[in-house]
Amino acid sequence: MTVRAAVTGLVIFLLSVPVVQSQNGWGVTYSQTEVCALEGSTVELSCTYTYPSSGYDRVTESFWFTKTQNKEPVDVRTDSQYTGRVTYSCEGKRCTLRITNVEKRDSATYKFRFITNQDGGRFTGYPGVILSVTDLQVQGTSSRSKLELKCLSPCPLPHHVSYVWYKNGHKISAEESSYSDSYVDADSYSCALKGYEDFPSPLYCYYDSYCNKVKYTHRTICASRGSSVDISCSYRSYESISSKFWFRSERRQSRQYDLWPKDLREDSQYVNRVQVTDNESGDTTLRISELRESDSAVYRFTFTAGSSGWGTSLPGTTLTVTVKL
Repeated sequence: MTVRAAVTGLVIFLLSVPVVQSQNGWGVTYSQTEVCALEGSTVELSCTYTYPSSGYDRVTESFWFTKTQNKEPVDVRTDSQYTGRVTYSCEGKRCTLRITNVEKRDSATYKFRFITNQDGGRFTGYPGVILSVTDLQVQGTSSRSKLELKCLSPCPLPHHVSYVWYKNGHKISAEESSYSDSYVDADSYSCALKGYEDFPSPLYCYYDSYCNKVKYTHRTICASRGSSVDISCSYRSYESISSKFWFRSERRQSRQYDLWPKDLREDSQYVNRVQVTDNESGDTTLRISELRESDSAVYRFTFTAGSSGWGTSLPGTTLTVTVKL
């Protein structure tokens, strides 16, 4: 068995034994049966197909699908879930589906189907390719006053990758897969791969009920110009919170340093367009009305508690404002 890696980004095949399904000369051969991918990476799924032909027959349609509607397969290129993220190409009888910026909801079994100009000339290749999209995980152990952390990936990673670590939302200077720190109940940690900072691991706390946390409801939101949008998150702190607010940052801001945030309620471009609601359970919602295309940005929440607070390095919710068609 040989392992092949015809993929772009941080994606590795779990199993690469070609799978052939054929019937009376009709067949689909998948290059791999299972693919493991980290969120944010790019994956390519490939197959080759065959069919009996008298020389005048041709393929009139071919596509990949994961869902059916009224018992008919739905081309992933027409599925709104994949808008702007899917391309499809064929060279001869080899066809490749490319999905960029993969998300957990993309996890599914992908099958290839082709149709010819022959009567009844249609074929679907089973079982297909299983795509599993996952994220990094932080694992921790404590020893005396020290906390030993490891950034783990369910998918095999290329050699010599660098890591990024965050403590209470602040980026810290550590680039290895392991990190050691003094143990404090309130602290929470996250890790990411360098170059993929928009896809960090879920927050890790040794004692989950005590630590500082901010968790956004949505990673991305798309809204029409002139409409209103609600961006929300939940938060908590080990100490009493003295100040808290929402702020915006540009998508291409430098990730080397935390930028000094500005409360949106004090930003002149949002005057009379911003409202913040908060409740005692630690849920907060930012409402922006009369949306403009210039409102497209990353929105984050921060707080100050005691002598510390929640940092501004971890990604928040990315808002894209479009012209309504």
